[in-house]
Amino acid sequence: MGENKLPLVFITGASSGIGQALAARYAAAGWRLALVARRAAEIEAWAAAQGLGADRVQVYRADVRDTAEIIAAARDCIARQGLPDVVIANAGISVGVDTAEFEDLEVMRATWETNNLGMAATFHPFIAPMRERGQASGHGGTLVGIASVAAIRGLPGHAAYCASKAAVVSYCESLRGELRPFGVRVVTLLPGYVDTPLTRENRYPMPFLMPAGDFAEQAFQTIDQGVSYRVIPWQMGVVAKLLRLLPDALFDRLLEGRPRKHRRGG
Repeated sequence: MGENKLPLVFITGASSGIGQALAARYAAAGWRLALVARRAAEIEAWAAAQGLGADRVQVYRADVRDTAEIIAAARDCIARQGLPDVVIANAGISVGVDTAEFEDLEVMRATWETNNLGMAATFHPFIAPMRERGQASGHGGTLVGIASVAAIRGLPGHAAYCASKAAVVSYCESLRGELRPFGVRVVTLLPGYVDTPLTRENRYPMPFLMPAGDFAEQAFQTIDQGVSYRVIPWQMGVVAKLLRLLPDALFDRLLEGRPRKHRRGG
């Protein structure tokens, strides 16, 4: 482990979608991978199909909602592969909610536990050693939070997801200020619509829909450059900011009748 000079990236939610696309992009760049998901067997099958051996990929089974489980996986990664150069907290869920429905309160809890507490628990084990490395070398590493363009304005039927992703933006901004003096970067990425199994269930138009591989390429470059905040693709950033500027009355009329995000079991 100590002799392997290839950089290391730690990615949660790596069994499909954006997480898998990011894993493929980092693998193509010659990085070592520490990949985390609840469905570890799917990651192992993917790695085998890519011809990536144990010297390049280690797989860790963890559910980010289980704080002890994801912290244990992170510590196992440090022990087996070393301290990562980049940590990407990608694991997340997106389910529509109706606050009038009692069972959806548990959906909201699960969303925030996954998208927010799960992100903090993912970062937690790496922060102290990254700060130490940053003080010694000037660059401790990079923590990447995957938010969403949905963070910019609340969408009907999507309250839990929009709220959780808005919290990701604020959380990462706070963390960036805390860690900057120690040479640790914090990058916030806001994907627009990316073609993944998650978005294929959507029942509404998805402007500027992009392949997961294209998103991963732009994300890889953004992380490498240490850009603090970026919407990908940029066109969705423009749309979202224009929506942010709309008066509430006009915004509400614009979204009236828009199909909502599907609820669990709906």
